[in-house]
Amino acid sequence: MADKLTADEQVAAIEGALVALRRAQKRRALARLSARTGDREDATGRLPDSVFELLDAIAAAADRDETLTVGEAAAVLDVDQPRASRLAALALDASLIRRQADQRDGRRSLLVLTQAGDAALRRIQDFRRGVVADATRSWPVADRAALARLLPRLVADFATQTEE
Repeated sequence: MADKLTADEQVAAIEGALVALRRAQKRRALARLSARTGDREDATGRLPDSVFELLDAIAAAADRDETLTVGEAAAVLDVDQPRASRLAALALDASLIRRQADQRDGRRSLLVLTQAGDAALRRIQDFRRGVVADATRSWPVADRAALARLLPRLVADFATQTEE
């Protein structure tokens, strides 16, 4: 089907799908689904979704052997500094992150996942992966494999186009 589209039609289809995904994320569709299915019933389930976005950002930085300060987290999350500080405070109060002094610059305070934060993030990732698995369950294996190969490539190439 998509292979019979012109190049412009293929690009338009991809763009439309990305916009639909972004809208779903802005509507917090996964958060509402997790609430309906009872996956938000532990103590961390009462935290705003933005706290988990912060955990995702901290983990992604750690995967790149980097660390984040509150200010850097604000930039990654595209929120202002006071909002990032409030999110960090909520995560600190829930023992999901801890502050760690930067060994290279003692004025900087780094945000680091705790074991509880890592466990909470794994639960969220498992939930999201389950949703993706359910959404693609009827897909042929080759289609799922193609998406797994091509979507990360699109994200990486898109990032190189949009990085400042």
